[in-house]
Amino acid sequence: MKIKAAVLREMGAQAPFATSQPLQIQELDLRDPGPGEVLIKLKAAGLCHSDLSVITGVRPRPTPMALGHEASAVVEALGEGVNHLKVGDLVALVFVPSCGQCLPCAEGRPALCEPGAKANTDGTLLSGARRLYGFGGTPVNHHLGVSAFADHAVVSSRSCVKVDAPIDPVEAALFGCAVLTGAGAVINTAGVKAGESTAIVGLGGVGFSAVLAAVASGARHVIAVDLHDSKLATALELGATAAFNAKDPELLEKIKALTKGGVDFAFEFAGSVHAMESAYRMTRRGGTTVTASLPPPGDTWALQQVNLVAEERTVKGSYVGSCVPARDVPRYVDLYLAGKLPVNKLMGQRLKLDQINEGFDRLHTGESMRDLIVFD
Repeated sequence: MKIKAAVLREMGAQAPFATSQPLQIQELDLRDPGPGEVLIKLKAAGLCHSDLSVITGVRPRPTPMALGHEASAVVEALGEGVNHLKVGDLVALVFVPSCGQCLPCAEGRPALCEPGAKANTDGTLLSGARRLYGFGGTPVNHHLGVSAFADHAVVSSRSCVKVDAPIDPVEAALFGCAVLTGAGAVINTAGVKAGESTAIVGLGGVGFSAVLAAVASGARHVIAVDLHDSKLATALELGATAAFNAKDPELLEKIKALTKGGVDFAFEFAGSVHAMESAYRMTRRGGTTVTASLPPPGDTWALQQVNLVAEERTVKGSYVGSCVPARDVPRYVDLYLAGKLPVNKLMGQRLKLDQINEGFDRLHTGESMRDLIVFD
């Protein structure tokens, strides 16, 4: 079938993207789903830094590539062997398909699926196949097994989590990346308990999701840190107990004074070494610093080993929020419906597909919440 998709032909575009136009809306040939795959009609797709990092070349991927990974969709057709979904199901798309058989999957850590990671790096579906083709039959790579900036897509059924709840299909898109990653970092990776103290550095869709999860977990301190005062104000509206601008020269001293020595858990979502250093330094002795951001591969952080040992610190990475998507997406949706995880308040502008480059300009400047491409 013929579809329209936002295709990145080459990486390294410079902002403003409204001028450089790195993403071109093109007609592609979408082949039928193979075994274990499904054809989906997209409802909405969020604009995320993981997409932006491919556009700028920070995280290299094979091109041409149809971008987009955080999305919701309705199932339109099933490939051979798919029996846990049916036509008409609303699904949230997960950006790491899990094979269910490798060692990480067997250990209950599907975010670390080895075949899924290889497929994502290669620009294929979990099966190793490509279902997108451009002019003259040229293969087009899939982004993280989803390629959601398109009206239709073919994905592995293992990239889909059924959303069996009365939720706005557009809002459901957030649960596949922002909510899984941010809330999961708080709930799964860190295991924040009621009465513990937290700081969240970097308020994008993921960081705001972490704020909501920390509030829902009963943290006594939920401290928001960002460069944009408007986002700090929003964090306070969402339940943060304090908010500080990251440019404040007394940032660390203020947080340590407020928390009597530092927070139990500091979360870094800004994607910079400076932010990671700040998060580590605002963590108390014996505390844990968690990062879920993906800075340029060449960036390194100089960790003082004696401090790590003498203060019994913990530094942890969190990918896809250490989630089991089939378990956690329904849980987080239930929390949302109960009013305990109001992710709808994170939504920014609703854009058309042909506005996508302008949307990435807003993301690049840091001014946007979670803007989404919404399909008819």
